[in-house]
Amino acid sequence: MKRPPTSLSILHSPPMAKTLTTPPNYFSFCITFLRNLFLFSLITSTIVQPCVASVTVYYQKGQAVLHQATGTATSGAAAYTGAAAYNPRTLDAPSPPGNGNGFQTQFGISLSSKTPPGASIVQSAGFFGFSIEMSVVNQVIGTNSSVLQVPFLNLMANIQQRAGRIMIRVGGNTQETAVLVDSIADGKILEKDLSGVTNPTDTPPLIFTTELLYMLGNISSFVNVRWFLGIPFNDTTNFRLGIADAGQQILGDYLIGLQVGNEPDLYKDHGHRPRTYTQYDYFGEFGDLVTAMSGDAHLTNRNLLIGPSVSTGDWTPEMVWNTGFVDSYSNNLAFLSVEHYPTDNCYAQFGIGTPRDPQSMFPTYLNHTAGQAIVAPYLNSTAYAQSKGKKMLMFETNTASCGGFVGISDAFGAALWGVDYGMQMAYANFSGALFHIGGQNVYYNPFTPPPTNQSTFREWTVGPIYYSALVVAEALGPSNNTQVMDLGTSNNLGIYTPAYAIYENGNLERVLLFNYVTDASGASDLQVSLTSNNIGATLPDSVQVKYLLASSVSQKGNFTWAGQTFGSNFESDGRITGTENIQSVSCSPNPANNNVKTCTIHVPAPSIALVFLSNNAMTETEGGPSKTFPTTYETRTHNTVTVDPAVLATSNGHSGMDKHIGSTSEGSANGSVGMAMRSRQSVLWIVLSVVFGALGVAFGFGMGLGLGNLGR
Repeated sequence: MKRPPTSLSILHSPPMAKTLTTPPNYFSFCITFLRNLFLFSLITSTIVQPCVASVTVYYQKGQAVLHQATGTATSGAAAYTGAAAYNPRTLDAPSPPGNGNGFQTQFGISLSSKTPPGASIVQSAGFFGFSIEMSVVNQVIGTNSSVLQVPFLNLMANIQQRAGRIMIRVGGNTQETAVLVDSIADGKILEKDLSGVTNPTDTPPLIFTTELLYMLGNISSFVNVRWFLGIPFNDTTNFRLGIADAGQQILGDYLIGLQVGNEPDLYKDHGHRPRTYTQYDYFGEFGDLVTAMSGDAHLTNRNLLIGPSVSTGDWTPEMVWNTGFVDSYSNNLAFLSVEHYPTDNCYAQFGIGTPRDPQSMFPTYLNHTAGQAIVAPYLNSTAYAQSKGKKMLMFETNTASCGGFVGISDAFGAALWGVDYGMQMAYANFSGALFHIGGQNVYYNPFTPPPTNQSTFREWTVGPIYYSALVVAEALGPSNNTQVMDLGTSNNLGIYTPAYAIYENGNLERVLLFNYVTDASGASDLQVSLTSNNIGATLPDSVQVKYLLASSVSQKGNFTWAGQTFGSNFESDGRITGTENIQSVSCSPNPANNNVKTCTIHVPAPSIALVFLSNNAMTETEGGPSKTFPTTYETRTHNTVTVDPAVLATSNGHSGMDKHIGSTSEGSANGSVGMAMRSRQSVLWIVLSVVFGALGVAFGFGMGLGLGNLGR
């Protein structure tokens, strides 16, 4: 595999110097010098200042200026015209429900120390993964196999440290028409044909090269990412198996699945199949692919297929199972899959479907029934998958299709929803869930690179769903032998205060507590008493608690996980910052309950509390050693300063840089400022050259007169 270079070049403009020789002079020279200095001041005030003032710096649409001399850039929600990913609109948090509406602030939860009946199947590491739209992979992951996005590596390293591995799918609507080519004229790894967009979501056809796959392989050489790819399914009479061939050769064991058909139940509505297309047609086309693959000498592993990936629109999964799909293709199926969003925002984005008001929709995400409602239609299918010895994946999901909702998908409430939904899928016997990532035009991204190819310190935007991934990773842990129990039914918990118990190797290890309510007064904070219901079993003398916190469910950015944060828009390099804060809570005998040991956990409104019942239950570093990645890419080969990679590893490429050069990218905001300053310097030097030339002539003439007088 190709490896990135190990040095970084920083654009640097060397200072210009001018040496003046001063001849001897007397009184008349001084008079001449003062006269010329006066002329110089007139010239510079009339020429230099207008030249400097004429420089204008332009920024990318939607890009916030990272550093300004004074003030900050702000934009009212009504006037905002930039990219959706950075829309500042904030919604109103729902009012506290109050104790009279089934909301209790003090209650107890009785825990079983051993895995109880009804707990989930055994879950493996990295349950919570990501789905990246193929058309934006060169923005999110890297430019090519040698230029990888360092913030992306850091973000994945955070998950690996907690879970041991990460599942990522590269695909989506754009995989369906993707064509593997030998090369692209401009040297890119993929290119979109924007003139040929299809679907209600304006999906462009793609061409790509194997460089894209080498890039994925190089990511896996740094962090333990396992990949899902998709076989194009728009032409089932001439299957394009190039991505399957090259994917297996290049990625090897890091390739764990090949999707066959992305939401085939929507094909006819999107104009990709006749109106008569049914699940039996999909069954037949899947079989045609299996036959085509059997004759391909390069496909060494034909057991990586994934289907049917229905969106549960016109078809239910059961309709596909009833065709005999699983039994017929069992030897080829690595996973069964569905894709589902709780609702859509297609009207706002594309003018189709039903108009939906984000403020009205907001409360529907802020209780335990939200995740339960999404999972309920699949309980039969997850049981069916187990009966067939298969694993079920939620292959693509997020807050809402067509990009999500402003003020919901990008606010703290989505982080609470994402954790609850993820844990509910684990409890419902899914074996993994992939949260989708699009471009700048969506609200729901777990993480978003900046709008341009800048490399200024901390430019990525980390969204609430990424915080969800961190919490779920620590809750489930990397043991590959974890089971989940929803505690709501057995403990009669309210919809705003769900809880989960996590068992490892049959023993209770962690408890996850939620508070969906926003209330700055503290009146809606929870006091949850944890006790053991097993005779002879007891809780420890103390437990450790980590909190996911924000001031409101409507807050954007600056959420904290155990006191640490990724900041707000354009503030992250993928590493969590701040001092970690893990609270210790004492557990003591309760005289009102036969002196059974009780641990009372405070759960602020709003927040999530992850309770570790022993030091051995901590999972933050159990998935592997902590890793961060330095920027090592060389951007120029002339007029540069090379930075020692050993120094760069601890400085993130910023230490020792000139204060006026805040970026290594010429197109960045700070790079633009630097270029503007250098442009002004260039104009100034041109003017000064003219002025000093004129002064030289005047100076020589003045000196001649002075010396002539001295000779008389």
